[in-house]
Amino acid sequence: MPQMDAGSFNAVDPEKLLRPERATHAPRILLLYGSVRPRSFSRLTTQEAARILEAFGAETRIFNPSGLPLPDDVEATHPKVQELRDLVAWSEGMVWCSPERHGAMTGIMKAQIDWIPLSIGSVRPTQGKTLAVMQVSGGSQSFNAVNQLRVLGRWMRLITIPNQSSVAKAFMEFDDDDRMKPSPYYDRIVDVMEELIKFTLLTRDCADYLVDRYSERKESAEALSKRVNLRSI
Repeated sequence: MPQMDAGSFNAVDPEKLLRPERATHAPRILLLYGSVRPRSFSRLTTQEAARILEAFGAETRIFNPSGLPLPDDVEATHPKVQELRDLVAWSEGMVWCSPERHGAMTGIMKAQIDWIPLSIGSVRPTQGKTLAVMQVSGGSQSFNAVNQLRVLGRWMRLITIPNQSSVAKAFMEFDDDDRMKPSPYYDRIVDVMEELIKFTLLTRDCADYLVDRYSERKESAEALSKRVNLRSI
C-alpha cells in the first residue's frame, strides 16, 4: 500500500484495548439541559436522569445554563463559561437534554455546546467520552432534537450511545412535586442511563486509545520532521 505511511500505521493492540488498568472511582457524569424557565421540563427530566445515574453508582453534576452568555459575546474567562468547561473536563460522560422548539433543539442548548471547544491547548475535553441524548416535547413525540444532538455529539468526538429518550407532552408526565410519574417514558430513561453507565465503564479507561487516529499520527510525525529538519538561520 504505497499511499500509506508505514511509520504511522499501528496494528490494534488488544492489551491497550481490552485490558487497560481499570479505574475504581464512580463514573463522573455531567448533565446539561436546554431551558431556563422556572418549571423547565428538560431540567426536571435531567434531574430524574441524575437520580437514576446515582442509583447506578455514578457521581453526577448538573450545569445550570442561566446566566451563560451567547457564544463569543464575552471572553472565555467569563465565570459561567469557565464553570461549564471545568465540568466538561471533570466528566467522563455526559447527558444532553433539550426541549424541542420550532422543530429543533433550543438556542440555550446549542449555546452550551458551542462554548465547549474541540481543544484547549493540547487537551480535547470531549473526545472519547460517552454521551446520552434526550429531549422533551410539549406535543406529540418527536426526535428532531435528539437527532441534532447526535450530529453534535459526533462532531465533538463523543461516543454517543445507541439508546435515547424522547418524552412527549412532558407537562403531563410530572406530578405536583415535580417528580416524574411511572410510565414507559420513565422506563426508557432508566434504560438510557443504564446503557450510558455501561458504555462509560467499558470505554473510560481506554478512551485515549479508542480515538487515537492514523491520520493524526501521520500529521504529527510530518510536523515533527519539518521542525527537526528546519535549517537554522
